[in-house]
Amino acid sequence: MTSDEPAAPSGAIVSKAGPLPFDTSVANQARVYDYLLGGKDNYAADRAAAEAVLKIAPATVFTARANRAFLGRVVRYLAGQAGMRQFLDIGTGIPTSGNTHQVAQEIAPQTRVVYVDYDPIVLAHARALLTSHEAGATEYIDADLRDTGTILSQARRLLDFSEPVAITLISIMHAIPDSDDPYGIVAKLLDAVPSGSYIALSHMASDILDDSTQQGLENVTGRLIQQQLTYRRRDQVARFFEGTDLVAPGLVRVEEWQPDHETGDTSRSFLWCAVGRKR
Repeated sequence: MTSDEPAAPSGAIVSKAGPLPFDTSVANQARVYDYLLGGKDNYAADRAAAEAVLKIAPATVFTARANRAFLGRVVRYLAGQAGMRQFLDIGTGIPTSGNTHQVAQEIAPQTRVVYVDYDPIVLAHARALLTSHEAGATEYIDADLRDTGTILSQARRLLDFSEPVAITLISIMHAIPDSDDPYGIVAKLLDAVPSGSYIALSHMASDILDDSTQQGLENVTGRLIQQQLTYRRRDQVARFFEGTDLVAPGLVRVEEWQPDHETGDTSRSFLWCAVGRKR
């Protein structure tokens, strides 16, 4: 770790496979997402990129907030109805209200949660992710999603892989290009956990937006954001759930997955999502 990078918080496991440069002059997906959610952990480049995206796709704010709400509903379902007591949250993002351990431990205080991210800004804020209920536990691993071996070996320090684990991949797989074998990554994660485990995933859609809007978004994100994003069709997103049974209502937009109530909001997101139970 260089002197320009944030120090690791106490309790974090540092194991970087391919760290992002800490460059605030270039927009970063986690910080753009933070801005869209109304957060303050972002810089001018992130705000400029977000505003450029909003000019092309005004529904981006709704999409980001619907995605965050989806995470909350998923964790409540998994900790409550599904009885999950172990979570592996990969692609954590900058901590905000309603983090996975907060939602899960409100239902089951003994829940254990391992967070994984490789963004230096997320690492700098990881202490917020390590504030666990005394009956449970949390851990933070600083690692790239592509380094599944490191993630799984380090996660075993807290999680018992002989018991079911809930894996969450919220708005992260579109940061993995086809050349890095995204389906192989998810398959390795699912292979490591037993039957009865769950996977929850949301992903940018290539078959919801019209062609001109999607092209505009790809141009903006390609020019302004560090990570290159890969939009995928509904059937391509479905491939991530091979070997699982989908929880109702199946593969839908994030706002359509077990909504808490009817809001009357007619906005539509451009993220596919689903939750699957490993057979």
